[in-house]
Parts: sequence; structure tokens; C-alpha cells
Amino acid sequence: MLKRFQLQDGLVIHAESEESPIYVYINPDAAERAALQAAFKIDDHTLSSALDPDEISRIEFNHDHLLLIWKRPANIYGKDVFSLDVASVGLLLYAERLVVISTEEIQLGGSEGLVTPELRSLFDVMLALLSKTIHDYTMQLKTIKLTAKEIQQKINTSFENKHLIKMFDLSEGLVYFINGIGGNGAVLSRLHNYAAKEQLSHHAIAFIDDLLIENTQCYRQAGTYSTVFAGLMDARGNIINNNMNILIRNLTLINIVFLPLNLIAGIGGMSEFTMMTEGIDWRISYSLFSVALLLIGGLTAFVLKKVGFGGSAVSLSKRKIFR
Repeated sequence: MLKRFQLQDGLVIHAESEESPIYVYINPDAAERAALQAAFKIDDHTLSSALDPDEISRIEFNHDHLLLIWKRPANIYGKDVFSLDVASVGLLLYAERLVVISTEEIQLGGSEGLVTPELRSLFDVMLALLSKTIHDYTMQLKTIKLTAKEIQQKINTSFENKHLIKMFDLSEGLVYFINGIGGNGAVLSRLHNYAAKEQLSHHAIAFIDDLLIENTQCYRQAGTYSTVFAGLMDARGNIINNNMNILIRNLTLINIVFLPLNLIAGIGGMSEFTMMTEGIDWRISYSLFSVALLLIGGLTAFVLKKVGFGGSAVSLSKRKIFR
């Protein structure tokens, strides 16, 4: 799909004219790819790189245009797992035209909550797109932090591995983010050198400086989250194992308490108890028998706790089981 835009009063607005300076190709089909290659003299490798999610960020300086392969966050929502990935976007900047190639819908000229400088040229539009991408990474990192907290709360009381698997997915996605943000940082550094060498406007150079600072901060934040997630992964697995151990201990305690009660109840159910208490009203005899069972069960539980088999951990586990 092809969309056309133009600059008007410092803003990017939609346009229909073929003379529009900004072309945005969204997941182009075979016909659009052929027209794109013919119109802008793009080879197969460049076009494939712009649509390949595994392509590394890079910048190329050609005699008539500037080529950027940029990494941007791409969300994938499954039925049960929220995972993270990155996608590539290609930007070709000519003297009078900016061509954007992406596999997904992409927004130009800032977004809600993001303030960008006034767009004075196609170079500024390209920088605004890079700024929007860095902002998207920052928002995704906030989402990752909140999601990790929710998963951690579930892990603390979980006996299954599904929440731990979600945490692994977040850690894996962070690795992709770190690689993408790091590659983008290298592109920005080369772009800054290019702008200084070509003596572009002070406005553009200052814009790139801001992008470098924001990208570096985003990279460090992603690295911190990745380190924390990796460092606590074993601990989270141990929490699940410990929860299971407490559950097994609790069930074993209940089983031990009822073992002598089952034996006594079994003996009493074979008519011997009725024979031994035939001179006593059955209501009294069986009431005393029930009280004796309760006393034996309570005494058994008391002895087990005294020898260290139970404890506060068992009490906590009981509340979890019968909740």
C-alpha cells in the first residue's frame, strides 16, 4: 500500500498528488515493489533489507540519496503470551523526496504525547520518524516493567511454570530491543558526523544530538531491565519450587495426622466397638469416640510441629490450598 504526504506549515499532511515529496510504502506487494525499484533505482538487496526484521541497522551515503535501515519495536500479541520483537524500516532521502518502506503502518511527524521541533525539511521529517521510534521503545520498556511486576506477583503464589515462561519471553524480547537500540545508536552517530561534515543547519544537528541522548538513555534502561530479569530468573524458579515443596509438606502432614484416625475408625467399624460398648447408650459411646479421634488428631499435629515438621510455612501453605 502506498501513501503520499507533504509538508505544510511545519506539519506532515496527507496528499494525493504523485508529485508529493513523501512516499510511504506499507508492506508493498509485487507490483508496488517493481514500481518502487524502477522509480527510485533501488536494488533487490536494499528493498529486502528494508523489509527484513533480522536486518542490522545501518546507514549508507550514496551520491544522490541517503539510505537508513532502522529498527523499530513491533508488538506481537498471542492468546496467552505477550512477546516483544523488532521490525525494520527503510528510509531513502533524496534531494526532493523521502521514501519510507515498512512492513507495518507507521506514523510521521510525531504522535500524541510526543513533542517534536517544527519540520522544516525532508531531513527533519526523517529525524522526527527516528524520534518517534525511540519514544516507542521507551513506552514499550514501561510496559515491560509493569508486565514484569504483574507476572512476579503471580509467580509468588504459583505452582506452575506458565508465568515463568512469560518472564522468559520478556527477557528474550529485551535482548532484541537492546540489539535494535544499540544498532540505531551507531546509525545516529554516523548521521551526526555526516550532518557536521555537510554543514547542515544547527537546528538539524541539535535535533540529532537530542536523539543520541534519548537513544543512549533508552539503551541503558533496556540493559538494566535485562540484567535484573536475568539475575532474578533462577530466584523466580526457586520460588515456584519452594511453593511446590510447601504444598507437598502440607499434604504429607495432613496424611500423617489422619493415618492413626483411619486405623482407629476402621477398627471401630468392624462391630468390635459396638460389642465393647454394648452396655452404654450408642449416642454417648460414639460421641466419646469422636472426641477421642479429635484429641488424637490434634495431639499428632502438635507433636509433628514440635519436632519441626510443620511450622509457619505449613500454616501459610494451608491458607493457599484452601483459599
